[in-house]
Amino acid sequence: MMKRIDAIAIIAEEAESQDALLVGNIGFPSRELCVVHDCTSNFYMLGSMGLASSIGLGLALARPDKRVITLDGDGAVLMNLGSLATIADQHAEDYLLIILDNGCYGSTGCQPTCTSRKADLARIAAGAGVSEVATVSKPEELRLAVRGKGVLVVKVEKGNEKVPVIDLSPEEIIERFMARSAPPSPSS
Repeated sequence: MMKRIDAIAIIAEEAESQDALLVGNIGFPSRELCVVHDCTSNFYMLGSMGLASSIGLGLALARPDKRVITLDGDGAVLMNLGSLATIADQHAEDYLLIILDNGCYGSTGCQPTCTSRKADLARIAAGAGVSEVATVSKPEELRLAVRGKGVLVVKVEKGNEKVPVIDLSPEEIIERFMARSAPPSPSS
């Protein structure tokens, strides 16, 4: 199994090669993404646990011409399981939800989530109607799977890297992301 930060580095590299917009989950996943690959195509979540998957889907629906990848955590997805049914129902053509599953609430003290026991988010996504679902745990599997769409569960080790808080205000994060993600202006 990989460390979460190593998985995030692979995902960020693949996202850049696909010219994708990348939405990062609240807490350590966004902080680790910022450290390994800060760029204007990254949107870092602040203060909205459970909503990265919904924000990413909304972005993918608003920009069907762009590849959109969302990094979410198992605990956050468990808080918003309805997003899986909505992802299945809306079937955005070039959207990939990546669930970094470490079996715990990593940003709040590593309390166990239900995925550390019986819950299987890949099976839940498939049951919600998502047609393309995969689970990976190795770097080479991850590199290939990031090219897909639907839902990808990435099994990662527990633990957070010692990374600083993101040195951007919420206003700076949204302004630079909007400048990058906005649709082109129609020509007159």
